[in-house]
Amino acid sequence: MDDVDAVRERKILVAVDGGEESMYALTWALKNVISQNSKDTIVLLYAKQPPVVFTALDGTGILRPRSFSGYLFSSDIANLAKYRDDLAESVIERARRLCRDLNNVKVEVRVEPGDPRDVICEAAEKVGADVLVMGTHGYGLIKRALLGSVSDHCSKKVKCPVLIVKRPNN
Repeated sequence: MDDVDAVRERKILVAVDGGEESMYALTWALKNVISQNSKDTIVLLYAKQPPVVFTALDGTGILRPRSFSGYLFSSDIANLAKYRDDLAESVIERARRLCRDLNNVKVEVRVEPGDPRDVICEAAEKVGADVLVMGTHGYGLIKRALLGSVSDHCSKKVKCPVLIVKRPNN
């Protein structure tokens, strides 16, 4: 068999989150990047951000807005953790449903804790991604400067090609 006839097995890493932009990027990749009769593996990655930890500024051990007069109890922290787990599960399930009609393409799932910038870059390296696909929120210059751009950061740090899919304005 010639190299031309050989079917290449690619790892396509797709970063997903709760936003429509990432789901659009996944849908676009399924139509334009994935070959239905290939032996591609699509890796769905969800970065589960750690809870925000504050230091004590008011002597109580809890940093809170002025209008907040309550305390955080262990049950509140447990509820927040459950919410984060449920959100991750929901996003991954939604992404899996988009991939359900793939024939020979394998679908892997990774949920990794940490800052999305770091998680995505590390996962691209770990899985040996041939391409990273991600959506973009399309923030303007000021918002991007304040919040940072995950896609911009990853495009500069990962070694594989990065495909940033912008959702069309409707």
